[in-house]
Amino acid sequence: MSDKIRCIAIDDEPLALEIIKKFCERAGDIELQTYSDPEAGLAAIREGGVDLAFLDIEMEGTNGLAIAGELPVGTCFIFTTAYLDYALDGFNLDAIDYLHKPFSYDRFLTALGKARRRIEYAKHERSNGNIIVKQEYNNITIPLNDIIYVEAMEGYSKIFRTGGVCTVSRVILKSIGAMLPANKFVRIHRSYIVAVDKITGFTRQNVTLESGVTLPVGRQYSAVITQLLNKH
Repeated sequence: MSDKIRCIAIDDEPLALEIIKKFCERAGDIELQTYSDPEAGLAAIREGGVDLAFLDIEMEGTNGLAIAGELPVGTCFIFTTAYLDYALDGFNLDAIDYLHKPFSYDRFLTALGKARRRIEYAKHERSNGNIIVKQEYNNITIPLNDIIYVEAMEGYSKIFRTGGVCTVSRVILKSIGAMLPANKFVRIHRSYIVAVDKITGFTRQNVTLESGVTLPVGRQYSAVITQLLNKH
């Protein structure tokens, strides 16, 4: 991998953070920030640009499982913990790996290698015009050209695709929108994002798609949508 992996480690034990820091320095091509405060660490990850997070599971006042559920889409994570009881929960959240403390440098490298492959795969898919979303406990690849529109549901999204396919994902609409190119997709309502090239007609109140579906336009979006679509 030519680019450095941007990492953040969150653990309320200073010694544990020091070990991860030394292992990352030894591995090379890694930019690491460490946080003993889970909320501060999560806030730093949410600012963007983080490829991989090392998360301790048992921390005072919170746990890594909860933090993992709040990570931005596309952020890989590895659990580091002294407790084996959470292993199944960790993998159900799609963790890259589960490092049982105290772990060796070789075991650390194995986990890091898995993360590198996941990160490279995601970059490759984006460069090929695809997005990767979670469906149940799996990651699936969806070509951008297949997407007609995305609908927000409570805690998840429905991605309506060509051929009558509908993919239900645990990724919320805002996060999916962040993965979609702004010149090809537009948000028309608090509950809908549509593919610009799949729109066959529109007014200030609604848009009609090539699939025959008509969707409402939110009042706050109507002016921007009218301006955008008139250009097309």
